[in-house]
Amino acid sequence: MPKQALYLKFRPLSFDDMVGQEHITRTLRNSLKTGRIRHAYLFSGPRGTGKTTSARLLAKAINCQNPDPDKRPCNECAACIAVNEGRYLDLIEIDAATHTGVDDVRDLRDKIAFSPGEGQYKVYIIDEVHRFTGNAFDALLKTLEEPPEHAIFILATTEIDKVPQTIKSRCLPFEFRLYSVTEVADRLQVIAENEGLHINRDALELVARQGTGSMRDSISLLDQIVSDPDEVITLDIVERILGTASLGAVKDVVAALIDEDAARGLHDIAHAVDSGSDPKQFGEQVVEHLRAILLTQTASADLVEASSEDRALYEDQAVLIGRGRLLAAIKAFNDAVNNYRGGWQPQLGLELALLESLKQQEVTVDMSTNYGQAGYAPPLQSAQQAAPPPVETMPPGAPPVIDPAVVREKWNISLKALYRYSKSGPDLMQHFRVVRVDGNTLFLGTDNALYYEKLQYPEKIQVLERVFYEVHRVRLHVRLTMVGSNEMQDTPVEAQGFDPNDPLLSEGAQLGAKITPVDNTKRRSDKTSE
Repeated sequence: MPKQALYLKFRPLSFDDMVGQEHITRTLRNSLKTGRIRHAYLFSGPRGTGKTTSARLLAKAINCQNPDPDKRPCNECAACIAVNEGRYLDLIEIDAATHTGVDDVRDLRDKIAFSPGEGQYKVYIIDEVHRFTGNAFDALLKTLEEPPEHAIFILATTEIDKVPQTIKSRCLPFEFRLYSVTEVADRLQVIAENEGLHINRDALELVARQGTGSMRDSISLLDQIVSDPDEVITLDIVERILGTASLGAVKDVVAALIDEDAARGLHDIAHAVDSGSDPKQFGEQVVEHLRAILLTQTASADLVEASSEDRALYEDQAVLIGRGRLLAAIKAFNDAVNNYRGGWQPQLGLELALLESLKQQEVTVDMSTNYGQAGYAPPLQSAQQAAPPPVETMPPGAPPVIDPAVVREKWNISLKALYRYSKSGPDLMQHFRVVRVDGNTLFLGTDNALYYEKLQYPEKIQVLERVFYEVHRVRLHVRLTMVGSNEMQDTPVEAQGFDPNDPLLSEGAQLGAKITPVDNTKRRSDKTSE
């Protein structure tokens, strides 16, 4: 005998077994308690969100013989058992996809007059009701307007917009939503434990993401990847079976996009596809990652369902990419996914999307130029765009709004963010150090009068203030000051953005050495291109 599919085997038998959709199950259970049963319900929402399951639970609960409404359906009385076994005569399920004609509805209307044979109510579940023809809807409307007291209709649809308003107005509507990744992963973990499967949590979360909010699709994917119950299923195994790219490959492509390194990005795309990743799914993963950055940049990383490590990555990357380039990248990769047709160069759409994203130009400020030179006008538009929300300067002696050590710790991230506004800015700021924070004023010091003079312009200061606001989400006033060379040399190693626990770097800094950061990613890319 064939083995039963997991999504059928673990279909909820009571409202307590339902995952999510609390706004619906709570209302249905309250109606059972009060006895306020409507003659027609309309369940709408994406596929795999529990519409048909909820309809069956409601039908079972309505005819449940347990005297306690809180325990309905009880799955113990004769009616509940008959429904579970598929032999309850007063539960009629109709697939509107195959019974679309007016004759089918007329036949239903003729039979509905007969009283229930076993229970109190005769329940009709019409699945995919939007597939009815216009005449069929007209025939159904007459029945919904004057239903027998013993008849209850539960209509389910994935395309609510195709259901006529006359039908909607005569039903009690319920809208089902997609499940979150956490809800699906938790349910998959329960199923895996009950089946004795050994599967890692990160693998379950990948299956949940690939299910795109559909519980049934996610459980079917779990069924697909399980071949040997004794095998330990890891993230790598799931990626190979589902044809998805490794999360590392997705992050590499996004990092190349942020660094404006087209060659590295093309290498990463080629490597992912050559490793067996499906180009369409790979593009979807890139869009998902870019969307997480957009949500983090616009609102907060709390809106993203991800681990704490990934949220920290999104926060860092949100600072390093401009809004214009980010929006262009999301649109380009999303179009590549939606227009994917395969072909003899399946990754071509992704490659074009990457190059199209890098065409987006960010307006920058030349911070190495003295605006006081004759005939040179500062880029006022860029300066205005870069200005953070206005804030008054706090009085002297006020406690710092941010620890200077935090500013030093994220100094390199600030320099990368500055590169978006000024290509020359990071090189210039290498000659400055964090001196102190007084209230909401950040003092940056240098021992070089030339660099000090180059930055002493309101437009450039506004750019710096915008950068520090993006990195720290704290509104700071930037003030430049001249310091002695000893103060520059005595700056702690962490002020330069390095790990102070590294004995080699600490020793070098104490001897007065200048430590220059090296982009290892770029070096690896250069070696690859050679």
